Amino acid sequence: MIRALTGFSTRNPWKVIAAWAVLGILLTVLSQTLIYRVTQTQTADFLPSSYDSAAAMKIAEDRFGTKPDANPVTVLVARSDGGTLTAADRQQIDAGAKRLSRLKVTMPTPKDAPPFQRDYSQVPQVDPAMTAPDGTFELLSANLTGNSADPGLEDTFRAFRDSTRAEFAAQGLRTGFTGALADQVDSADDGKTLATVASACAVGLIILLHILVFRSVLAALLPLIAVAFVSGVAGGAVVGTALLTGIKLDPSVPSLISVVLLGIGIDYFLFLMFRFREQLRAHPERHHRATAAEVSRKVGTAITSAALTIVAAFATLGLAGFGQFRVLGPAVAVSVLVMLLASLTLMPAVLAACGRALFWPSRALKTVPRDGAAARFADLVARRPVVMILASLALLAALAGGLAGIRMDYGLGGGPRTASRTTAAEIARALPAGVADPTSVYVETKGAGPLSPGALDGIAQGLTRVTGVGQVAKPVLSEDRQAARIDLFLTADSQSQQARDLVSGPIRAAVAQSTPAGLSAHVGGTPAVFADVSAAVDHDLRLVFPVAAALIGVILLLLLRSLLAPVVLMISVGLGFAATLGAAALLFQHTMGKPGVNFTLPLVLFLFVVALGTDYNILISDRIREEMEHPGPPRAAVARALRHTAPAIATAGLVLAGSFAGLAVTPQPSTQQIGFATALGILLSAFLLSIVLVPALAALLGRSLWWPLRPGRPTGPPATQHRADAPQAPAWGHAPQAPAWEHAPQAPAWGHAPQAPAWGHAPQAPASSQWAAQPQADAFPHSPNPYAPHDETGANPSSTPRGHH
Repeated sequence: MIRALTGFSTRNPWKVIAAWAVLGILLTVLSQTLIYRVTQTQTADFLPSSYDSAAAMKIAEDRFGTKPDANPVTVLVARSDGGTLTAADRQQIDAGAKRLSRLKVTMPTPKDAPPFQRDYSQVPQVDPAMTAPDGTFELLSANLTGNSADPGLEDTFRAFRDSTRAEFAAQGLRTGFTGALADQVDSADDGKTLATVASACAVGLIILLHILVFRSVLAALLPLIAVAFVSGVAGGAVVGTALLTGIKLDPSVPSLISVVLLGIGIDYFLFLMFRFREQLRAHPERHHRATAAEVSRKVGTAITSAALTIVAAFATLGLAGFGQFRVLGPAVAVSVLVMLLASLTLMPAVLAACGRALFWPSRALKTVPRDGAAARFADLVARRPVVMILASLALLAALAGGLAGIRMDYGLGGGPRTASRTTAAEIARALPAGVADPTSVYVETKGAGPLSPGALDGIAQGLTRVTGVGQVAKPVLSEDRQAARIDLFLTADSQSQQARDLVSGPIRAAVAQSTPAGLSAHVGGTPAVFADVSAAVDHDLRLVFPVAAALIGVILLLLLRSLLAPVVLMISVGLGFAATLGAAALLFQHTMGKPGVNFTLPLVLFLFVVALGTDYNILISDRIREEMEHPGPPRAAVARALRHTAPAIATAGLVLAGSFAGLAVTPQPSTQQIGFATALGILLSAFLLSIVLVPALAALLGRSLWWPLRPGRPTGPPATQHRADAPQAPAWGHAPQAPAWEHAPQAPAWGHAPQAPAWGHAPQAPASSQWAAQPQADAFPHSPNPYAPHDETGANPSSTPRGHH
């Protein structure tokens, strides 16, 4: 399948490129048009129906007509001079609320609006809510219906905010707005410039890295353009899948998918371009399309394995009970599969279409790179494996120390100081903090006839005695008198840990004790929802972690054909995960004083860091195994593998980490944590685990790492007899003849052996027999070489002067 796809793409490159371009444009328009029809913003909708807050939400929708996409907005109206409201002021406020309830809010239509934009124009219901005890302000309640993640509804809120300000400003009154929608719009407005700068910096970093590595502007820009088209196709595929299956996505899924595809897409392109440049340099006489086909076939095997590892890891989210996790898995899996298809078709087509022009104006194809930093570092790791292992473990243990006392934060607050939060703080100084976002107790009969207000007195009195409940509102009966709602105004912020502990403990206990027989009662509202989310996430983490780890372990077992190597790799990525999560806790919880780390962070880190870190580990491990299949000391094999593979892993890690680092400077604390921790985890996986710890362990364990099948036992004729038949060095390289075990085929099954002049790596002989005439330089060209094979007399072949044997 891989050979067929890559072969067709390199034979017909322009047809493939045109097909992807058309698909990219069409599906990008489709995804932008329909994405908000397949997303839902209410966290309670992602909870299983067995949870208490989900049951409360169902009663609210069935008995009280609460719309699942309703977005409450609290409007504060006060005198501009800060004085106490007069009777005339209150009359004007009531009259203004009535006028606003009859005024249609028209959604603005921006010039860049996507086609078929949903119209959120509506007439909001605006009602007086309550007056501050000191008479300094009055609160109005309003509701705007729609998907709060849709920019169209955000624009509608801005229009409502402007009309409300104008209405009361004419009476000499000022207004303030608070609530989830108001805070979201304020945060978006305040962070718009920062988000643009962060995105530009991430793209700039990717371009800069490509220019430094490949010395070519075209090689820097083409991957970004190609990945942009693929992301459009992936977005359309995700939206189409959601429409066909009826699943609803979390609003954060599209942005997360964009970051993931940018990172792994550029990584896959890097793997192809490194090997493509290597083979163009080694075989200048061959047509570039033939080279592109060969490279794409070999590297395509590695890309396929890497992509399927990510898909398998995210597939385990289908076992989660919490809906946000359960829908994230299929969405990312579909996107990665689209990127995999592009890696086997579009990317080979680009290589075949561009050929050597892809690296213009660089002269790398005409020069032989010298040994550089990668070769020297590979020598160090191979000679001092114990030191490298101890240093790596010490750093990982220090970072993992942050796990002591780690807490999960389920709140949505803690972001920048916006106008909405300033208004909420003003309200909290005069009224209970939960006034703008009340906690509600829903009571429903069990076929015992209509409810009467007196039947609810016991529940209301029991709630009044709970410490932390500032005020209990009068019960409100449904139209059929089969249900009732009792609103509670907590003294704590509804998004705080204190509010969640209050709801999950004393409030639910008081409700259970005071509910009469024949009635059922459920607690809803923001703190109740996130208290249940906490329980759901704890359950899912205990389920998903072991299943995902077992699945990745099976994949490693099948790919590496060893019992010990998968254990070593899984332990290393486990240490990397613990260190990354501990570092996040050290920074955000212990240093910055946050309530804890975001509740989604452990799962996001586990899936991304473990899956991607495993990919990098597989890349280096497979190359080490291939090198060890040749006769010779195991440490020399490790040094050769690391010298040729480290540049690809390092560059790919920097690109992927840079993509996630852009999230670390966004205004939202949860996104900041995910961006920082994921970027750090990828850097640790690439630079510490895959380039230091795993090669050092391989150098220490030798061929025992591949037990029970130990590759390349040094049996057979002495090295001197093999060297007699070694091919001569090409004229362009003037390289000395290498020992027989250095002349073995060097292209691993994964196909990842890219080399960059910037890293100073010598070219390496490919596996194909038709390339056998191209010899390879010694792994350690500077004598004396402690790892080079010795002949029967004990002489070190690598110490022979250049040009003599």
